[in-house]
Amino acid sequence: MKKQYTLIFLLFLSVQFTIAQFTLDGEFRPRAEYRHGFGSIIPDAADAGFAISSRLRLNAGYEFESYKFYMSLQDVMVWGENRQLKPEDSNNSFSVFEAWADIKLGEGFSTKLGRQTLVYDDQRILGSVGWAQQARNHDAALLRYNKGNFMMDAALAFNQDFSTTTGNPGGFQSVGTAYNTTGFFSYKTMQYLYLKQKWDTFSASALIMNNGYQNFTGDEAQVADGVSNLLTVGAHLNYKKGAFGAAFNGYLQSGERQNSVDVGGAYLLGLDLNYKVSKGVVLGLGAELISGNDTGTTDKTEAFFPLFGTNHKFNGFMDYFYVGNHANSVGLTDVHASAKFALGEKSSLLVKVLNFSGDQELPSGEKSLGTELDLVYSQGFKGFGLAIGYSQMFASDGMYELKGVTEDAAAGSQNWAWVQLTVKPKFLNTTKKD
Repeated sequence: MKKQYTLIFLLFLSVQFTIAQFTLDGEFRPRAEYRHGFGSIIPDAADAGFAISSRLRLNAGYEFESYKFYMSLQDVMVWGENRQLKPEDSNNSFSVFEAWADIKLGEGFSTKLGRQTLVYDDQRILGSVGWAQQARNHDAALLRYNKGNFMMDAALAFNQDFSTTTGNPGGFQSVGTAYNTTGFFSYKTMQYLYLKQKWDTFSASALIMNNGYQNFTGDEAQVADGVSNLLTVGAHLNYKKGAFGAAFNGYLQSGERQNSVDVGGAYLLGLDLNYKVSKGVVLGLGAELISGNDTGTTDKTEAFFPLFGTNHKFNGFMDYFYVGNHANSVGLTDVHASAKFALGEKSSLLVKVLNFSGDQELPSGEKSLGTELDLVYSQGFKGFGLAIGYSQMFASDGMYELKGVTEDAAAGSQNWAWVQLTVKPKFLNTTKKD
C-alpha cells in the first residue's frame, strides 16, 4: 500500500511539473570581520572586535500559469552565540524572510501579497540591504502593472503587534491597533506609488511614498497617541550608452517624524558617472548631498533620512552614516571616485575613495569629517565566490566631534577588514529551457 501511495505522489508531482515550474535553491554565507572603528570612532582604550557571522537560506519558488509563489527561510547567527548543550540558549534568529504570492490579473496587472523585499532602481530609498546578514523585508500588498517598457507599483502596508496579554492569549491586541516596535524607522503604515518608463538608452522613475510612524506619550508607560506621517517624493534617472553611464537621484521629505517632529525642506541629491576605459577597467566619479538639521530653526528639522535604502552601498562601506545612525544630524556631502579592475575572468579589485563633510556646521563651526578608503577583492569559483575587503577611515576634527570622541582618546588607526564566502547551491529546477 505504501508503494502505491508513493507512486501516486510521484505521478502527481510529474503532472504538476509538466504544467508548472519549481525551483529549490539555497545560500550559505559566512563572514569574518575585524572591527577597529567600523561604524564609529573607536577609543584607544577599547579592544577591537572580531566575530564570524553566517546567513543560511533555503528558497523555494513555484510558478503556475495564473500565479507565482515564493518562500525563503532564513537563519542568521554569530558563531558561538548558542552554547553547546544549553537548551534554553536560543536567539530566535530563524525566520521566514520571504513568503509571497504573485497572482496574475490579466492585461498586464498582477498583485503581490505577503512578506517580500522592495527593491527599486539603485536601492537608495527602497532596497533589500543584502549586505546585512539579516537583510530587510516588508509585509505588504502590491498592485502591479507591467507592460512593455512601462511599470507601475501601488503598495499598502499595515503593521500590527502580536500580543499574549491576559484575556487574549496568542492573538492580536485586544484593544486598539498600537504598534509598539520602534527603532530603525519601523513604520506603522506605508503607502507608495512607483512609476518607471524605459527607453533605448534612458530610464526615468518617480516615487511618492508616505510612512506613518506610531506616536507615544508618557515617560514610563508608553501610550499610543496617533500617527506621524512622513512624505518622501522624488525621481531616479539613468542613462547608459556605450562605455558611458550616468545616474541621478533627487528626493524631498516633508511632514512629521515619529512623535510629531516637523520635517521641512529636507532633500537628497546625488549624481554618479561611470566610464568603461577598457575591457578591464571601469572608472567612477560622483557626489551626494544630503541635507542636515539647521540649528537656526527650532520649529522643524531639515535633515533628510534615506529610510529603507541599502545604505551600505552609499557613503562608505564602514557605515559611519545612515546605517542606524546619523539621523537628524548635520547631513552629509559625499564626493567620491572609484576604479574597478578586472584581474581575471572571475576576479576583480574595487578601489574607492570618499571625502565627507557635513551639510551643516558642527557646534565648533567645523564641517570637514574625513576621508575613507575602501578596497574589495572578489574571486569567483565554480559554484561559490570569495570576497575580501579592507577599509580605512582618515578622520578629521569634525568626525571626532560628531562621534563624541576626542582625537587624543581615539585609537591611532580606524580600520575594518572582512572575508566572506558565498555558496549558492541549486537543488532543483524544473524550468523548461528554450
